[in-house]
Amino acid sequence: MGTGIPRPLLITTAAMASAVLLFPVPATAQPGPPPGGGDGHGVHRERAAAGQGQAARTPAGAAATALDAGRASAGARQGGGGYPRRTHLTPPAPNPADKSIKLGLTPYHSIAPKLNELQKLGSDRVSVEVAGRSAGGHQLYLVTLTAPESDREAREQERMREIIENSPAAAAKDRRIKASYKAPVFINNNIHGNEWEGTDAALELIEDLAKAKDRKTADLLAKTRIYLNVTANPDGRIAGTRANANGFDLNRDFITATQPEARAIRQIAIDKQPAVMIDLHGYVNGTLIEPTTPPHGENYEYDLFLKNSYANALGMEAAVNGLGYTAAKDGVEPAVIPFRDQEEGWDDWPPIFTPQYMPFQGAVAAHTVEFPMQVNNRSYDTLPVTELRRRAAINTDIAGAAMRATLDYTAEKRSSVVADQIETFRRGSVGAAQVPVSQETVPGVPGIGPEDVYTTDFPRAYVVPAGRGQRSATAAARLVDHLVANDVRVERARRDFRLGGRSYEAGSYVVDMRQPKRGLANVILHEGRDISADVSTMYDISGWSLGLLWGASVEKVQKAPGGVDVPGRTVRAASPAGYVAPRGDLSLRLDDPRELAALNSLLRDGVQVRRTADGSVLVPASARKKAATLAGRFGVAFHATKAKGVAALHRTRVVAAVTPGELFALREMGFEVLPVSTAALNAGSFDWSAADVLFVSSGLEYGKLDAAARGAFDAFVAGGGGVVGRGSAGAALNAEAGLLAAKPVEGNGDANGVVRVVNAGGPVTGGAPEHTFVYSPMWFTDLGPGVRVDQSYGAGNPLVSGHWRAAQDGGGGPRDAAGKAAVVSGTSAKGGAGVVLFGTEPLFRAHPKGAFAQVGRALMNSAG
Repeated sequence: MGTGIPRPLLITTAAMASAVLLFPVPATAQPGPPPGGGDGHGVHRERAAAGQGQAARTPAGAAATALDAGRASAGARQGGGGYPRRTHLTPPAPNPADKSIKLGLTPYHSIAPKLNELQKLGSDRVSVEVAGRSAGGHQLYLVTLTAPESDREAREQERMREIIENSPAAAAKDRRIKASYKAPVFINNNIHGNEWEGTDAALELIEDLAKAKDRKTADLLAKTRIYLNVTANPDGRIAGTRANANGFDLNRDFITATQPEARAIRQIAIDKQPAVMIDLHGYVNGTLIEPTTPPHGENYEYDLFLKNSYANALGMEAAVNGLGYTAAKDGVEPAVIPFRDQEEGWDDWPPIFTPQYMPFQGAVAAHTVEFPMQVNNRSYDTLPVTELRRRAAINTDIAGAAMRATLDYTAEKRSSVVADQIETFRRGSVGAAQVPVSQETVPGVPGIGPEDVYTTDFPRAYVVPAGRGQRSATAAARLVDHLVANDVRVERARRDFRLGGRSYEAGSYVVDMRQPKRGLANVILHEGRDISADVSTMYDISGWSLGLLWGASVEKVQKAPGGVDVPGRTVRAASPAGYVAPRGDLSLRLDDPRELAALNSLLRDGVQVRRTADGSVLVPASARKKAATLAGRFGVAFHATKAKGVAALHRTRVVAAVTPGELFALREMGFEVLPVSTAALNAGSFDWSAADVLFVSSGLEYGKLDAAARGAFDAFVAGGGGVVGRGSAGAALNAEAGLLAAKPVEGNGDANGVVRVVNAGGPVTGGAPEHTFVYSPMWFTDLGPGVRVDQSYGAGNPLVSGHWRAAQDGGGGPRDAAGKAAVVSGTSAKGGAGVVLFGTEPLFRAHPKGAFAQVGRALMNSAG
């Protein structure tokens, strides 16, 4: 492969493939409840894991879940012939604690019997499949409603679907597609577990369409395939929580896809290619129906998207208002379409929400619909059951009206909806310029102005270099596998080549941006955009870039006059990155979370591992067989070394008061983690002797510890126990406990995005990327003697992409942070403990995977 490295030992493609399941990527954030109980406005933070009763699952548990989901998705892709497709579902045991019951809604354990019954109605329109499993192990039910299809007819529909995506120019001229392709519609329900009613509306819709004898229904089912994810979050539905069993908000996971539920929905999108989709939520009064306010995702074909989304929104608005509910009689306000009725605050900028991800898979209309009557959170606990059930019935009625209006729109506009999906893929395939929205390009949509124009110039290609041009083969393989999992086309070069005036080695990966899903490729790989000046407030994150933050080297090729003619092959998975030198002692870098996982596995197995002066670890030659197994599982490299270890390493036992995403990430890296909180320490039974280091980002306040708990903590630190703090909670504990002399300065609390950093090297940030993620950024000044600056914000304006303004008083902006310390470390003033403080957010929702190792190294080094 042009690298000159000896053949690795025992590393196989099968082993590397298993690593995807054995070591899933970690987790998204769980925001707190917004005003009014629904999604609400403003940027959301994660809550601490401790006390929620939903600790993140171990990697092994998540692996089993992912395996089940993968098998189910594979079955769905195989098709199983025509329609209907009957599946007898085994109902789970009745659960009287299911939170749906109080609302008079369908508990999860009653869904499978209901679907079995609907399949037996004698209707030939209802098909049921299992699309995967939730983090908590519950089945995800996918229902398809359509007119019967023979095996041959189903194969023809699939053939047409593939032509639409892969040969869109031919599809636009294909008379059979125009005449008989069934427009796919996807209805996603209950992705937030305590926003229940979409599930019940879906069950009612399935029954109504199964039984209906009228010509309108027959015409609808002849023209469409309707896919319903009955409950996207059964864990949360049962528990009455927004999050799944891992504690994660699934509707923040659609670019990193850390959770099995999100991966199942992603596969539905790829396999079914919906042209229209709606996602049912609560609770905003009046009923909120997207499209949204600016900023709009710059990678969409937004003219086609706005045309259809606005028209469908008008139909849903009419249907919802037409139910006759009023503010005076029922407490129900008229429906709201943010694009028309609001100036900012509900945006479609980040691709983390389900409807904002679906356009990249071909949807030309996609909506969040927020039904109005709050029944969750405090309302669930305080309102009478009769009132809760009245509200839930209204919400179910409104959800059903939105579904039916969407189906009416799709059936009526089938030809143009399919044509617009074809055009979306055609533009990507030929590299056509985007069409800016205006009154001329999107007639019939009022109020379009320059504030709505968000476009980008797509590069000609991206290259993930091999050999000397690559920071990390492990990170490159992870990024390539993620691109492929999202249905982005990637090629691997068989020979050295030149592109855009630069030379690349064989084995490099190339993403030709003339492909149907170029928008998705750009969303993942592009550095993003600073939108701080565009709008005053954002709904959620504003910057992301897996190209900058996942640890791989990614090079953008703006122009390639001769085209992208690379001698290569399309890949279905990255080539195995694992390697073990054939002889001698072994060196393992600790720059990647998978390398941390491999190290922790070695330590767990009793291998005598030692630190080395350059920040890597020394693995003895006697452990070569174990190293080979781990190289295959995690895709990491063990190189030959003659270095001598400077100190023995031991398992690091971590006590953590952190968010669910951080807890999942720590366990992904193989750390033994015990969640803790202020309340847990004050309970008086916590044994500090079982801990080496404390990690605090949320849920633990030193000032609220009672005298005994405070004394026990102080004794832990004085005895050499390490402390790692992140954000305001970590900085507050450090200050109140008097550990490290460093003054925290908080930036604008609404700020978030990708930032440039300068790494000092050393035990914490050695080998770290030049970019990281911030969310409510912080920096440190007035550093005491012996306090080390491990990482600083870049000079000038360090923000690469996202939204970071100065606060109202003029301070707290990115230029105030420039050059300041972002990560500091030292020895505690109370004893021999090591302390590390992060002003960045290196474990945020799996976005900065390349920064994860900073936290792992901080934990190990602070533990002594």
